[in-house]
Amino acid sequence: MDAPIRLGMLTPSSNTVLEPVTAAMLAGLPGVTAHFARIRVVAIGLDAGSRAQFDAGPMLEAAGLLADAKVQAICWNGTSGAWLGLEQDRAICEAITQATAIPAVTATLALLEALALLGARRVGLVTPYLGAVQQAIVARWAAAGLEVVAERHLEDPGNFSFAEHPEALVAQLVREVAEARPEAIAIHCTNFRGAGAVAALEAETGIPVLDSIAVSLWGAMRAAEAGTAGLETWGRLFRLGRIS
Repeated sequence: MDAPIRLGMLTPSSNTVLEPVTAAMLAGLPGVTAHFARIRVVAIGLDAGSRAQFDAGPMLEAAGLLADAKVQAICWNGTSGAWLGLEQDRAICEAITQATAIPAVTATLALLEALALLGARRVGLVTPYLGAVQQAIVARWAAAGLEVVAERHLEDPGNFSFAEHPEALVAQLVREVAEARPEAIAIHCTNFRGAGAVAALEAETGIPVLDSIAVSLWGAMRAAEAGTAGLETWGRLFRLGRIS
């Protein structure tokens, strides 16, 4: 790349998978670097305390610190908008850009963009979340025009514990969802070990598999107007809507 691309990543504080996987993805792209700032997230539920973790204040403060590094895009690498509502994600992106003049995206908004590019409306959903959170996601996605035709979840209140589930388990959940023949499958949690299995699962099932860590990176790179050539080994996502 002619000039360095710096990506700002807002990250749940108890997440241990996102950073090393993102670094592995970018290892072959020496001109692109990811820079992380954390906000406190320690559990995932629908209670008031869990919802409060995703208030705009801490995100805007962390985004301001990332702006000091002159990043070209800022991504909220959390999937909270999937159950709290897309309007919350859109509002935080607008607030970040207004405060920093830097384009912003989220894991959930990037996923919806990827599904639109695929033309996928019938989707599968794999997460580690509680059933109530999963049901909220299904309802939110239905309102956005997506039909979840099959889902698997693990009843884990997380967030730290999400990382303890092995990749083999995540892959098996994807295979089970694939039996319903959705048009795409979303692994929607950025502290879940799915990214490394995506290419093999796509080859096995013939279905696009969109892991949220990969989706967050893809969305951030698109917001920064950076090409994704060189990332194809991480799944067909990185061939969608290519800038270069």
